[in-house]
Amino acid sequence: MLKTFLIVAALTAALPSAVNAAPPAASFRDRLPQDEIIYFVLPDRFENADTTNDRGGMSGGRLVTGFDPTAKGFYHGGDLKGLIKRLGYIQDLGATALWVGPIFKNKPVQGAVGHESAGYHGYWITDFTTVDPHFGTDADFKALVAAAHARGMKVYMDIIVNHTADVIQYRECAVGKECLYRSIADYPFQRRGGPKGKPINPGFAGEQEMTAANFAKLVDPTYAYTPYVPADERNIKSPAWLNDVRYYHNRGDTTYENESSTMGDFSGLDDLDTENPRVVSGMIDIFGGWIDRFGIDGFRIDTARHVNPEFWTQFVPAMLARAQAKGIPNFHIFGEVSDHDVRPAVLAQHTIIDKLPAVLDFSFRQAVVETVAGKRGTDAFEALFAGDALYSHGFDTAIILPTFTGNHDDGRFSTYVRKAFPHADDAEVMKRVMLSNAMLLSLRGVPTIYSGDEQGFVGDGNDQDAREDMFASKTAVYNDNRLLGTDTTTATPHFGEDNPLFREIAALARVRRTNPALTRGRQLMRYRQATPGLLAISRFDTATGREILLAFNTSTAAVERQVQVDISSTRFATLAGKCAATVSAPGSATVTLPPLGYAICAAEIAK
Repeated sequence: MLKTFLIVAALTAALPSAVNAAPPAASFRDRLPQDEIIYFVLPDRFENADTTNDRGGMSGGRLVTGFDPTAKGFYHGGDLKGLIKRLGYIQDLGATALWVGPIFKNKPVQGAVGHESAGYHGYWITDFTTVDPHFGTDADFKALVAAAHARGMKVYMDIIVNHTADVIQYRECAVGKECLYRSIADYPFQRRGGPKGKPINPGFAGEQEMTAANFAKLVDPTYAYTPYVPADERNIKSPAWLNDVRYYHNRGDTTYENESSTMGDFSGLDDLDTENPRVVSGMIDIFGGWIDRFGIDGFRIDTARHVNPEFWTQFVPAMLARAQAKGIPNFHIFGEVSDHDVRPAVLAQHTIIDKLPAVLDFSFRQAVVETVAGKRGTDAFEALFAGDALYSHGFDTAIILPTFTGNHDDGRFSTYVRKAFPHADDAEVMKRVMLSNAMLLSLRGVPTIYSGDEQGFVGDGNDQDAREDMFASKTAVYNDNRLLGTDTTTATPHFGEDNPLFREIAALARVRRTNPALTRGRQLMRYRQATPGLLAISRFDTATGREILLAFNTSTAAVERQVQVDISSTRFATLAGKCAATVSAPGSATVTLPPLGYAICAAEIAK
């Protein structure tokens, strides 16, 4: 541990004053999406400030209340009051925006017998109009938004329009069992049970004709399966129209291919018929209402790729207009399009066809994983950034994509490092994680930090295995993890600010916030290679032209290379890391980096 401390202490030494500091915005509302640093939390796993709501106002065992802090798939007790309590901690880390996992009322428990888990994550919604009582009340959320805004921080809500909780059942399938997707070709809307079945829904012209008159003819939902709602759940959803099975696709579980990608049930969850105008208007009313009531600053949209593009072309403009009317000019909307390819063609098409303003940058994450938590060459970033031209507005869209290195679904970056380099000691793992943080906080996009990463959390995998508690955990599979930068475990609270990773992120965040080249500046590839080693990129202040040189070494050997720089850059000063960029001739600098080192260097401009 002493060796690790000495290494990370050197990497997180006090930074000099940032050059060319950006003037503060008159209001937090004036900041553009690319000006933010986002901190993402699942409320249940962050801080428990009110134990009276742990069971969501219900009584009984965990299969009723969903509460079991010893089990990774159940509620642990975190709430909105806990978030309010820790806003200072989040702000000290350098975050300017808070992305809150879904807070809507969920079905407490679902799943086949023996495989039950709880809706602690927030993605199994039954009531879209109110806060889940496990997290608190609507008043608590209002207080959270107000408290964040008082600090100049924005609040982004995680929303879902693709599906609701698993309530609808099919008579052809046993409860809790997989129900395979049935296609339109095999089970047309106009026949019950297949092309030769009983005629139903006469005159329905298909889902592509998205008019109220056409969907008024889709009255019988038994074309593929026979959907029904158990008697005790017939009125469980809110608004009330969500209880009508006609507003769902009812075709069985998605295979994630072809039409099933947008029309199949996502892991058994009830897939909304988002082609139906009633569903479109209903979702606009629901989420527009959250903007009106709470004045939130943006939406992260879950499972965005599993909704038909025509829905988004109506929903997004309506949300932006609603925000504008509320006095929120820079409302940030970004969709989840989970695609693990360094080349961002799949991501980009959703900004063109769906017209989503932005998407989560899974390609960025993949590039960092393959190079820093892997052995791919730094030319992976050339493939990544060349793809910026594919987005709807090119670099102007790429710069507002939330970037990340790990999250609650894909797992933590540190976990990938340990799996890729099982024989690496903690000092090397720490350096690789720090290198990934430097990339995240200096390259184009909107850096998004997953809660716990700054405390050295290392999970066992993805999904539930990456959703550790920040407060003192009672979950054995979390508490046996070996963390980075500390001798403690998740059995103790982790809101201190002395972990080397916390200090590094906070320092890098200060550099980013005070240098507009790192938030809004154009980006130019300077050096990459087909093997692990040097990646060098220049970013430029749009107002002054000042260059900031970013240099990263993904190899375990020191590197020294000549790197092209702007001819007006005559000398470089250190902003972060170890800046060893020496101008040896006009337009050329010698860059020297230690193993797994990085440097952020600001140029002096020749007069």
